[in-house]
Amino acid sequence: MNSEKTHIYFVPGMAAGREIFRNIKFPENYKIHIIEWLIPEKRESLEDYSKRMTLQVKNENSILIGVSFGGVVVQEMSRFLNLKKLIIISSVKTRSELPRRMKIASITKAYKLIPTSLVLSAEDLTKFSVGPKSKKRLSLYQDYLHVRNKQYLDWALEKMVTWGREQELKGVVHIHGDKDPVFPIKYIKDCTVIKNGTHIMILNKGREISKKLLEIFEE
Repeated sequence: MNSEKTHIYFVPGMAAGREIFRNIKFPENYKIHIIEWLIPEKRESLEDYSKRMTLQVKNENSILIGVSFGGVVVQEMSRFLNLKKLIIISSVKTRSELPRRMKIASITKAYKLIPTSLVLSAEDLTKFSVGPKSKKRLSLYQDYLHVRNKQYLDWALEKMVTWGREQELKGVVHIHGDKDPVFPIKYIKDCTVIKNGTHIMILNKGREISKKLLEIFEE
């Protein structure tokens, strides 16, 4: 019997920590690792940052999964890794999948007006479409915001809104909720749809997403 484990690396959403994966469960032959956010250097490029993030991946031929902004980062990380599978959840594959509000914010540089020193207030998350919109979901989301560093928050908001990828990476698997208010599904192409899934479905639909991920792993 083959007891070798498959290693799965998760990158959480913007400013979030390992707690967002608390409802993700796999059989014992899968080993979960959570990649922690690093504090970016001043004016660090997304490419250089992503390369530094890959140092936390210790196993060859592993599965790399990113949620929301983490989905953007894992796509950039994949350029420097030998992966078995690359999966994004509640995220985007190219700039064309970004909502109009984010594209406008990129052009006008409105993201620079967000007072990240206040740790991404609910109102700012909603206004700039980088967080869930209902008060109940915002409250839940806020509970899992663990990275409070202003330099990180300023950097991450800018990199998300100004992400410039135009061509989809070959082989990336995309899981997306049909009720996601941050990245509306009307802009998303070629994805596995989770019915009634919101931007925080990794939290409140953990069992369903775990099952879907296992199906993808075993394809």
